[in-house]
Amino acid sequence: MDKIKILWADDEIDLLKPQLYFLEKKGYHVQSVTNGHDALEILAHDKSFDVIFLDESMPGITGLETLSRIKANGISTPVVMVTKNEAENIMEEAIGSQIADYLIKPVNPNQILLSLKKIIDNKRLVSEKNTQNYQMAFRELHFQISQTNTTQEWAEVYKKLIQWELTLDQAADQEIQEILASQKQEANTEFSKFIINQYPKWFDGKNQTPLLSHRLMAEKVIKYIKDDMPTVFVLLDNLRYDQWKVIEPMISEWYKVEEEDHFYSILPTTTQYSRNAIFAGMMPAEIESMVPDWWLNDNDEGGKNLKEPELLALQLKRSLRKEIKFDYYKVTHSSAAKQLVDQSHQILQNHFTAIVYNFIDMLSHARTEMEVLKELASDEKAYRSLTASWFLHSPLAQVLQKLAQSKIRLIIATDHGTIRVKEPSKVIADKETTTNLRYKVGRNLQYDKKDVLEIREPQKFGLPRPNVSSSFIFAKEHKYFLYPNNYGHFMNYYKNTFQHGGISMEEMICPVIRLVSK
Repeated sequence: MDKIKILWADDEIDLLKPQLYFLEKKGYHVQSVTNGHDALEILAHDKSFDVIFLDESMPGITGLETLSRIKANGISTPVVMVTKNEAENIMEEAIGSQIADYLIKPVNPNQILLSLKKIIDNKRLVSEKNTQNYQMAFRELHFQISQTNTTQEWAEVYKKLIQWELTLDQAADQEIQEILASQKQEANTEFSKFIINQYPKWFDGKNQTPLLSHRLMAEKVIKYIKDDMPTVFVLLDNLRYDQWKVIEPMISEWYKVEEEDHFYSILPTTTQYSRNAIFAGMMPAEIESMVPDWWLNDNDEGGKNLKEPELLALQLKRSLRKEIKFDYYKVTHSSAAKQLVDQSHQILQNHFTAIVYNFIDMLSHARTEMEVLKELASDEKAYRSLTASWFLHSPLAQVLQKLAQSKIRLIIATDHGTIRVKEPSKVIADKETTTNLRYKVGRNLQYDKKDVLEIREPQKFGLPRPNVSSSFIFAKEHKYFLYPNNYGHFMNYYKNTFQHGGISMEEMICPVIRLVSK
């Protein structure tokens, strides 16, 4: 392993010989200079230093001035400021200039060593500690997965797994990340068994059910609409819990989290079914029954979510029993996003505003079609990173930051999540059968029963029945449905793409967060 290279600038460098000798004995390579000008001259030709130590009170140009020029030259090497002066303004200026650490003279060798450990070894030490902690937590998680038998417990298991994913994202140990991925897969296998056993009971009127899509607005949104401040509901289509956790730090700069909770998406976990249920406050079969002209089945021509504003208006009227001023915005392209930014002042005049933002859903679909996006979002970690990068620079972030300047209540949720599919499952069906990779609705379906949840009487589960003999099947875990035609081609084409519609923790356990502006 190469020696760590240190550049040390101090006009009293001769007094530091014991410290420099100590570092050399520890395996560090130290190059010393007596002023800031020489330090800058060396850095102009050699940018391979791992750490720079700067004395704050050197003659000629001070340590702070040298630091400023180092940063101005685009040099990102960590800098440790060494000073005799503990004055608050000097420390604030140094810290504001992005120093990595500072030491107060006289410095002893162990102080220096600790500072170097913190800077050079911090990532490695954190990674090792996180790996060690996960190894200790592995058994407990394994036991919890095998014993979990309620929807609340499954949500807790899922959130723990996500927290470990986020914690280990920076881990260098690929083997540990693979073990965690395997444990998550094990959890999804058990979760699928749980859903297959329990989902029918959620609709028999005899058993307690989790909060489902069609009750989300009533339980988590409408009850918080008050006259004292505007309420804004943002539905980020296809937002998974892990994606929420990576954008949460940005949103928390402007808003304080009052409650972070979850709900379960109904099946199929798709926009057509789950989002219509959310805005209607009804299951799809009820929507079809009450307003048949507003419901389109999978193979009907036309957009399947075009009546969301009308469904929302009916639910608000039914729930509030009074007139309120509200708006509904759907953002599916850049011009709509720009319009939303321009009209943010109007949102503050409403009692309630619903915003549907479709970027993440479009990202997952575009990733399937575009090779460049497959590279950019090759796995869950990259998908999270891309989500965070998008949000940071998005018009939605601009809107939320603008709104936060006033007192508002913000509720963020989704309609369903998405899972990276890995294993094909063959389905034989007629040409009227739906094309979705995670669920099928049609007649005379032939499939491998071990791969699916089968629903032969859709209306018992709140689902419309396009034909008298129509049934639904939902893919478990990371399976995806393929027809026999050109099987090999589509197997490779869709493998490792993000899909939704079936049964997995990622698709069904959805975040809902209530916040207020700071």
